[in-house]
Amino acid sequence: MNKEVKALRQKFHEYKIDGYVIPKNDDYFTEYSKINRLKIISNFSGSAGLAVVLKNKCYLFTDGRYTIQSEMESGKHFKIISYENIINCKLFKNLTLGLDPKLFTHKQVKKYFLKHNKIKFLSNNLIDEIKTQKIAKNIPFFSLDDEIVGENKKSKINKIANYLKKNKTDYLFVTAPENVAWILNIRGSDGPNSPIPNSRLIINKSKKILLVTEQKKAKKLIKDKIINQNQLIATNDLPKKILELNGEKFIIDDKSCSIFYEDIISSKFIISKREDPTYLLKAVKNKTEINNMIKSHIFDGVALTKFIYWIKNLNKKKITEVDAQIKLEKFRKKNNNYLYPSFETIAGSGKNGAIVHYRAKKENCRTIKKTDIFLCDSGGQYKYGTTDVTRTICFTKPKQSIKNIFTKVLKGHIAVANTDLRLENTGIKIDKRARKYLNKSKLDYEHGTGHGVGFFLNVHEGPQSISKLNKIKIQEGMILSNEPGYYKKGSFGIRIENLVFVNKLKNKIYFENLTLAPIDKELVNYKLLTSLEKNYLFKYHFNVYSKLSKYLSLDEKKWLASYI
Repeated sequence: MNKEVKALRQKFHEYKIDGYVIPKNDDYFTEYSKINRLKIISNFSGSAGLAVVLKNKCYLFTDGRYTIQSEMESGKHFKIISYENIINCKLFKNLTLGLDPKLFTHKQVKKYFLKHNKIKFLSNNLIDEIKTQKIAKNIPFFSLDDEIVGENKKSKINKIANYLKKNKTDYLFVTAPENVAWILNIRGSDGPNSPIPNSRLIINKSKKILLVTEQKKAKKLIKDKIINQNQLIATNDLPKKILELNGEKFIIDDKSCSIFYEDIISSKFIISKREDPTYLLKAVKNKTEINNMIKSHIFDGVALTKFIYWIKNLNKKKITEVDAQIKLEKFRKKNNNYLYPSFETIAGSGKNGAIVHYRAKKENCRTIKKTDIFLCDSGGQYKYGTTDVTRTICFTKPKQSIKNIFTKVLKGHIAVANTDLRLENTGIKIDKRARKYLNKSKLDYEHGTGHGVGFFLNVHEGPQSISKLNKIKIQEGMILSNEPGYYKKGSFGIRIENLVFVNKLKNKIYFENLTLAPIDKELVNYKLLTSLEKNYLFKYHFNVYSKLSKYLSLDEKKWLASYI
């Protein structure tokens, strides 16, 4: 038993509970947060998870991306359970479980195993009681010019006010910071890898707004006249302010409106809907956002292509996974528009490549061997755009069996890229195309095929995704990842990831690649490719060369030209 679990259990008698539930998210429900209570209690560092600590047992729920990682990091003290089993889990029943109502939504409580137990809302967070959290600095938010975002905040607020009128509702409570960022065209420094402004927003049908954050964070916005002082509410004053509002109905977001805030709203107002329309509005990028993303992917493509050339051809020293990711970061930093990584780089060689979201640390990383398959998943936040790309690389002639699997992954990747979106326009349909060639050989992968991506925001955004369950219609302007893979535990991992945007030309609706970086030809078994797939690969690499070659050295150009 670790000391944190022991300290937590000592609190159970005082609070009259049989167990305590710890989610990954903070009170803004962001995927990546500077506060990570789940890691404190379980040592699990993945981006999705939930722990239940009982008097005699500990459980950690997480998804297929983290099967191996969670066992390695937390398996000693926690029983690992798949997220798929969280809904009707009956491992523990009729217990009194404590939780922080600011970190859960009512939807989660109803949906998860919690429905089989008595829930006790505790005003104190017990993890904070056993380990004091560092207080985040109040770094001021900043605004983005209309020329960068392509639509001013007045236009966006109008859309939401019209939505409220149409739904005969008085207020929208925007609780996801990414949605506040989109509506007001602001960004911040509250995420470790995303320019998130931790804040909330109330908009009424008369287009009046109230921004919920601290004075220090809003000072630049007030100075730049993005908001005025009367439109600002301190977070601690929000409960009182909600009860002072006039009207009858609220729309809330059941993904990020906590039990704490929902209970305050429902004590006075009718909750008419539980879906924030901003998610879909934000997901459909305008031409300015797409053009900025195209530019960012050229910047990023140059860095990644130079890195691949270096690691495959120039580097003669033995390097570790950490050395490799530091080198890639150096290539990105050469561009003045680069700000920081859009997530922690995944640089996994050999067996570590099979850990879907592996994180190399100096104390535990591998030295990359010549015979290794090396999986590198990385991305950047640029002025202005967000990137996310995975390339799988070999350093010597790979085994035929590995080439065959890589090629089946590639065939799935190409199938997604070539989707006719007039006929197959939901993630659930496209996901089947990605898995088809692996499935024929009884192979598969446990993660989704693609996620939505924000514009100079979160690297993961919804509501659209390419997965076994997503039924959201894929629309012109949406940006998604295309990343099928295969992972053999204890041996290797393969993933090929490009970002794509949905384009429309006359009657044709199709995916267009944003990502520009070579796909390792030495891993391809061309005998398994159709002429159509070979043609796709030729055109893709021709496009990579034509967009990037002017930024490359003569040797890099010659090498990249060999892919055409």
